[in-house]
Amino acid sequence: MLIVTCAVIRNEENEVLIVQRGDASDHPYKWEFPGGKVFEGESEEDCIIREIKEELSIDIVICGRLPVVEHDYGIKQIRLIPFICDTLDELPFLSEHIAFKWVSESDLKEYNYSEADVYVAQNYLQRQNITGTKSEDQVISDQNVDADLQAIVNNMMSMKEAEWVATSAIENPAIFHKLYNYSFSPDKHLAFRASWTLTKVCDKFPELIQQYLPEVIETLDKIGNESALRSFLRILSQSEMDRFDSRHHGLLTDFCFNMLKSGTSAIAVKAYSMEILYNLTVIYIELANELSISIRLLMEDGSAGITSRGNTILRKIADLPRKPR
Repeated sequence: MLIVTCAVIRNEENEVLIVQRGDASDHPYKWEFPGGKVFEGESEEDCIIREIKEELSIDIVICGRLPVVEHDYGIKQIRLIPFICDTLDELPFLSEHIAFKWVSESDLKEYNYSEADVYVAQNYLQRQNITGTKSEDQVISDQNVDADLQAIVNNMMSMKEAEWVATSAIENPAIFHKLYNYSFSPDKHLAFRASWTLTKVCDKFPELIQQYLPEVIETLDKIGNESALRSFLRILSQSEMDRFDSRHHGLLTDFCFNMLKSGTSAIAVKAYSMEILYNLTVIYIELANELSISIRLLMEDGSAGITSRGNTILRKIADLPRKPR
């Protein structure tokens, strides 16, 4: 029996990524959740991260698991291990499939899947129905904010739960402060979920994070958790740069250029770094040339997502007035 992993990958709109096989595969023109075989000595988690990187050139963060599916195709038997994952990369570069789609949960059942993937889709939707209503019964007490919030954040599996926690953070400053502190936790699982939830809060009420952002800028190079880092960069990319002083502008400029030049930074980290640098270039037009060169170098070996974002920013740079500050 082949041990295989697959990923139910969600984007910021809570849509799910599905990919289509070509005519030369074992399941021609069938849709599936991307993944692949586990190598000897490889963990299942390492396998799915590697496979998604190889097949789609996108970065994912594992949020949970679904029930294992065993299926006999006649020509092979598989044990399929599905992971629920999140990504900020919406334009995969296809190396093994002929098409991809981002599909809403309501339409997820409408596609012609490989047999094992039918069960993955069913199990995911069933899980979402359960977790989507769970938050209504959850309570964060004023007396035990820390323990209650950690338990909820650590077990959060749906966008509805994240939005519920975000709403609670908006109403209660103590919850927001805890989420912020959890984002720097050495517990990577907790830090990712907390920082991801912070992005939901800031989408609705960006003012709540403003007092913390100077500290975030000063500690960016010390954030070892790439998932938390991309969440903070996303928040910064949507922030008004005029709110920060010139010292913080300098720190942010140096950090983001280093991320563009890094050979190991995730695609989402590079994409948000480009957006931040463009926003700084609006203030400091003398950055335009260096940013344009950095983007073009990055696009030479970049993914479809990086190329698309890079071209967009290059066009915006070209439209800027060329009068130095």
